[in-house]
Amino acid sequence: MAERMRGSGGLPPRRDENTRRPPTLLGALRVALRTRHYSPRTEAAYVAWVKRFIAFHRRRHPRELGERDVAHFLGALATEGGVSASTQNQALAALLFLYREVLEAPIAWPREVVHAKRPRRLPVVLTRAEVAQLLEALRGVGRVPHLVALLLYGAGLRLSEVLALRVKDLDTASRVLTVRSGKGQKDRVTPLPEAALPLLASHLARVERLHRRDRGTGAGAVALPAALARKYPAAATDWRWQWVFPAARRYRDRATGQVMRHHLDPTVVQRAVRAAVQACGLTKPATCHTFRHSFATHLLESGYDLRTIQELLGHTDVRTTMIYTHVLNRGGRAVRSPLDALG
Repeated sequence: MAERMRGSGGLPPRRDENTRRPPTLLGALRVALRTRHYSPRTEAAYVAWVKRFIAFHRRRHPRELGERDVAHFLGALATEGGVSASTQNQALAALLFLYREVLEAPIAWPREVVHAKRPRRLPVVLTRAEVAQLLEALRGVGRVPHLVALLLYGAGLRLSEVLALRVKDLDTASRVLTVRSGKGQKDRVTPLPEAALPLLASHLARVERLHRRDRGTGAGAVALPAALARKYPAAATDWRWQWVFPAARRYRDRATGQVMRHHLDPTVVQRAVRAAVQACGLTKPATCHTFRHSFATHLLESGYDLRTIQELLGHTDVRTTMIYTHVLNRGGRAVRSPLDALG
C-alpha cells in the first residue's frame, strides 16, 4: 500500500541512489581540498575567494568565465580593494585550484594582471632583554599562554604549530620537538628548550588528569589527521594523541556524536600577548610571531649558519631565511654613528 502511495500524493517518492542531487560547486571545492589534505584554514580561505569571484562577476558560474575574467578580478583587488601582494596571490591560487581540480578546465597563468605592490618590510625583532621582559609579563597574565610563548621563542614555532602539538611530538629525553604537517604539510624537528621542561612537565601532568576525567565521563577523544581514525579507532582516546594545549570546553562531533576536545583557540594566546606587551610598556608592535622572528635573529647573532636556521624554521627557500641577515645589518648594529665619534 505504501509503495503504491509513493509519488501519488501520499508518501514522498523514494529517491534512487542514481538520482541524488550533484554536489554544489562549493561543496565539490571543499571535497577536493579535503581529499588533498589542505588545512581547514586554507579551505576556508579558498571557499571565500571563490564566493567573491562569483559575486564580482554578478553570480555567473565559473564555467562561463575564463582567464581574462580571473585577471579582471585580481586587478580589481589590487586597484580598488588595495589588497597586499600575498593576499592577491592567495586569491589566484584559490581560482587556479578551482579550475584545475574541481572544474577540470585548467586556465593559464593570467598575464594581464595589475599586480599589488609587495612592500619590503623587515620583521619586528625583540632584543634578548625585551624577550625576557615580555615572558615575565606573560607569567602574570596566564600560566598556559606563558608556556606557549616559551615554545614560540625557544623552538621558533608558529602559533598554529604550538597549538597543534600532541603529547607524542615531545621527546623530553632527547630534548627534541617534532612539528607535524607544518606549513606546506612538512614535518621537521627543532630543539625543545631545556628551560621550559619543568613547566612543561607540570602542565602535562594537569592535562593528563583532565584527560582521565574526560575518559571517566565517556569522552576524552580528539580529532585525528586524515583517515587515521578509521585505521586506528582507539587512537582518538590514546594519551599519546592528546593535544598538549587542550581547550577548556568540549564539543560534540556532528558526524559521530562523540564528545571531544579541540586544542586551545589561538585568540587566547594572542590576547594574552597583547596584554603583556602593554603591561611591560614595549613600544615595538610585538605579536606571537615576533617570538619566532626573535628566535631566528638571536641564533644568527650566536653564530649559527643560515642553512641550520632554515631547517629549524621550516623554510623551503633559504631566501626567506635571509631576511634576518638584513635585521642584523640595520643602522646602529653595523655602523657606528659619526655623532659618537665627536667625543
